[in-house]
Formats: sequence, structure tokens, C-alpha cells
Amino acid sequence: MPYIGQNLIKVMIGQRRVGKSYLLFQLIDVIKSSNPNAPIIYINKEYHEFEGIQDHTSLNKYLANQIKAGVRNYIFIDEVQDIAGFEKSLRSLQAKGEHDIYITGSNAFLLSGELATYLSGRYIEFKVFSLTYSEFLNFRKEADSAEVFLKYLKFGGLPYLINMELNEHLVFDYLRNIYAAILFKDVVARHNIRNVSLLENLIRYVADNIGNLLSAKSISDFLKAQKISVSPNVILNYLSYLEEAFFLLKVNRAELQGKKILEIGQKYYFEELGLRHALLGYKPTDISKILENIVYLHLRVAGYNVHVGKYQDKEIDFVCERGNEKIYIQVTYLLMDDRTIQREFGNLELLADNYPKYVLSMDEDAGGNRNGIQHRHLRTFLRDLI
Repeated sequence: MPYIGQNLIKVMIGQRRVGKSYLLFQLIDVIKSSNPNAPIIYINKEYHEFEGIQDHTSLNKYLANQIKAGVRNYIFIDEVQDIAGFEKSLRSLQAKGEHDIYITGSNAFLLSGELATYLSGRYIEFKVFSLTYSEFLNFRKEADSAEVFLKYLKFGGLPYLINMELNEHLVFDYLRNIYAAILFKDVVARHNIRNVSLLENLIRYVADNIGNLLSAKSISDFLKAQKISVSPNVILNYLSYLEEAFFLLKVNRAELQGKKILEIGQKYYFEELGLRHALLGYKPTDISKILENIVYLHLRVAGYNVHVGKYQDKEIDFVCERGNEKIYIQVTYLLMDDRTIQREFGNLELLADNYPKYVLSMDEDAGGNRNGIQHRHLRTFLRDLI
């Protein structure tokens, strides 16, 4: 809202169905509340009435017929990446400084790449995620409880789920349709992928290994063992396409002693865990992976830059930086024995700095600290940290 009326293009990016369109509608309502006669032009490339807008030429022609002369027009374009050369039109409109422009998109490369090339310094970008746990509670008007948290873990945080009964048959059917839209519209069609079965096998492998260190070579070797021959370069390309579509999130490792980003071995998490479960089914035995994914998403929404930490031969789940802030986090399901306690707290105890350190778990008696390391219940952490 602070940018309404400013000569910057407002860009909202994120996975399909996370609520970008409704954020546009809310902004339109805000504008109309202060200026009821404001000329609003809304284009949504998912609506059939806008099928004729295929490129910047047809976009220019449409806008020329809609723009009211002599006043500021408010232009909203949903799923702008489906318009070839859209950045040329936006550059021309923005250069004139006469209109207020808002766009959304579901492809990170097209938006960041094209806008950075043609509109450097002339736009501001907002990443839209699905609902965090605290947002999920507010959205559904429910109190925090183990039962509600399980619903969030199992079905995820896509806003439309508020219109559905939360049972596996209904929700997973809906989520599989979204998965298909992302796969075929944002990945297969955009990158002309012919070997769709390979792509789906890759997704399933990553889904089964969230939170594990992966490399293109290790994935390639696994697929070869399944009689699927594919080079590491193809794996890297496919993974990058899934990142661009906001389907997967890649987390690099950082050497904490040398402050160096390591090139080999990354972790991948799902932007929307419900999509993972729609593919593999919800498995309680995967609870540790699922909790780690949830915490990572929450940290990203909270604005942290997150790495996996490597210190000597030990791993720190998340090293999180936001401005001058830094926190370290270990995530585990339960501190069930001395070995688990030593691993989770011991890794953090090796770090000699004074930044806050947390062990998050689902133990009912979570609390207190050990050698300055805070033990927090995971649900409490998700409710409180933003």
C-alpha cells in the first residue's frame, strides 16, 4: 500500500493459487475507497476474454482503447508472463509516468530476468507465499491445537482450501489439478520438455528426499539405478525450471568458518507442502522432513535469507540472516533420547558467537534452554516469529 500512486511498477510473484489475484482485487478496493472514480483496467491472462492479448503489440492496442486521457489510470495485469514481450509495453507506460501499474506472475525467471533487463530500478517486487501457520489460523478462525496443526501439515496453506471440507479425497484431488497446471503450463510448455515422465520421476525423488543433501550427480546415479539414463546437466536444468515456477525452493550450504557458499550438495523444499502430499500421500513417518520444510517456509516468509550451515563435520539445519539479525535453528520431531539431544544441542554449542540459537521440536514440555540455546515448541515458534 505505501507504493500506491508511486511511479514504480508493483510486481507480485509466486506459485499459482497462492492468492496473487485476490491481492490485486484488495488493492483495487483500497484505490476505489479513496478515489471512487479512479479508472481501473484489469487484465487476467487466465480469462478467455483476454486470449487475444498475446504479445506487447496486442497489449498496447488493448490499453490504448481502455486508457482514459488526462487522468491517472490504474493498470492491473494478472499472469503477465503469458504476454510475449510484456516488458516493452511496461517500459513505455512507466516512462511516461502517467499511470499506476501492478502485475503478477508465476515465473521467477521471466519476471526478474526481463524486468531487470528493461526496467532496472523502475519496479519493486513482492514475493507471495501461501499461508503461514499463523495466517492459516487467522484465515480459518481457529485456535492453535495439535489437531489444527496436523491439518496444516497435511493439506498446506493454499487460501482456496477455506472453501473445502478438509478431507484427503477432496483436497488432494484439488491439489493434483494445481500440480498438473504448474507442471504443464509453467514447466513443460514453457521449456518444451518432451520427456515428461523423467520430470515427474525427478519431482517424486525430490519429494521423497526433502531436507536431504542432494546433487545433480547423486540424482542422476539414482535414476540410472532405476534404468532411467539422464545426465546431471539435464537434472540441473529441470530443477531450475521447477524453481522458476515456484514449485521447489533450493537452499545452498554455507561454510560457517570460511563464510563460503558450497557448490556441491543443496537441499530442496516444496513451496506448498500440500502438493507434495497430493503426489506421495501424507506419511506420518516423514514428519521430521515435513516439519523442516514448514520451518524453512516460515523463515522465508519472515524475510530471512536462509542457508544450511556446515561447521567442521557438523550440520546446522538453518542459518538465517535478515539485515543485521542472525539466528541458528535446529529442527527435530522429538528429543526422544540422549543421542538426539546431544546432536541437536551439541551442533549449536560448537558455535562460539552470541547470536540466538534455537532447537525446535514437538515435545509437549519444550521450553527452557541449555547453555544459552533456547528449546522452543515448534508450533509456538511458528505462531510468534515474523
